Amino acid sequence: MKYTQLSRRVVFACVSLLGLAAALHAAEAPTSPSAAGPQAVASAASSALAQLAPKSWVTTGPLVHPTADERHPIVAVKDPSVVFHENRWHIFATTAGSNGWGMAHFSFSDWGKAKESKPFHLDKNPHLTGYNCAPQVFYFRPQKKWYMIFQSQQPRFSTTDNIGDPMSWSAPQNIFEGTPKSVVEGWLDYWIICDDTHAYLFFPDDHGRFYRSRTRIEDFPRGFEEPVVVMHEATNDLFEGSCVYRVKGTNQFLCLVECIGKQGTRYYRAFAADRLDGEWRPLPGADSEEAPFTGNANVRTSDGSPLWADGISHGELLREGSDETMTVDPKNLRLLYQGLLRGAQEPNYLLLPYRLALLKPAEAASAK
Repeated sequence: MKYTQLSRRVVFACVSLLGLAAALHAAEAPTSPSAAGPQAVASAASSALAQLAPKSWVTTGPLVHPTADERHPIVAVKDPSVVFHENRWHIFATTAGSNGWGMAHFSFSDWGKAKESKPFHLDKNPHLTGYNCAPQVFYFRPQKKWYMIFQSQQPRFSTTDNIGDPMSWSAPQNIFEGTPKSVVEGWLDYWIICDDTHAYLFFPDDHGRFYRSRTRIEDFPRGFEEPVVVMHEATNDLFEGSCVYRVKGTNQFLCLVECIGKQGTRYYRAFAADRLDGEWRPLPGADSEEAPFTGNANVRTSDGSPLWADGISHGELLREGSDETMTVDPKNLRLLYQGLLRGAQEPNYLLLPYRLALLKPAEAASAK
């Protein structure tokens, strides 16, 4: 009898210890990505987003060309912003020529007709004369208005109720009262993107800094905070032409920044973050001139002929919609970019012959 009771006690103790050990093991073992810690989550997110960077791209030839007139002796079209609205593509872009910088609007029903489109020079609108360039256009749903953000040199905005009428854009207003103290070596190529609570302004400075400012979405376009530097690298490794997108079907954001290669050729690096005020991480496989998001190293023509452009410069991904969330579909990537005609020897940057063309992932191009 004593032996039986003792045995039962021993067995009960052993079972209890085994149960405790199992419980401790279960508590220590991660049961979901969020339980694995921030580094593991970041690594998993970066690995998943790495699939967003196509291994190779196929380019069209030039699709949007400069069309000069007596008042606008332009030789280049650059810095495009593109939206699709009411069955038409609308491109807003920088123009360049001997008279300086300007902006123009192009519109067409499908990309097969892009070459036929002619620029409507926005300085025909009396509100938009003078130095204006590098536009970004989107529809801000909370106010039911179209916004155009552009560089003058400081960031400015105009609005309209009708994106198809270039004469309807309002008189520009400044986003900041002056140059913020944190901006120490310039600012350009401004970009707005919104989440549920805030509107964010991102911009580079041509000196390796990438800035962020924000305001509450109900205060937009007023109330932007002092900009802060969120990335800082060597000048050529973080240069200009930046843009930021929400990636459809994920909780991730994608940032593209134009860089300068060893021989001066332009290419894009990519970064990812899980929130717009979070840390930007280099996107695996899309972070160098040799392995870029897009650049000479991973772009080809459909028929194997030589590339018409030297490098991939200031561009914009085609968005799924036209609103302030800047959402892109990772299963349907397209990039409208500015390309410099190969062999161009023009020493004056203002007169370099840029054209606009479209990139598709090679897999998507081969499937059609």
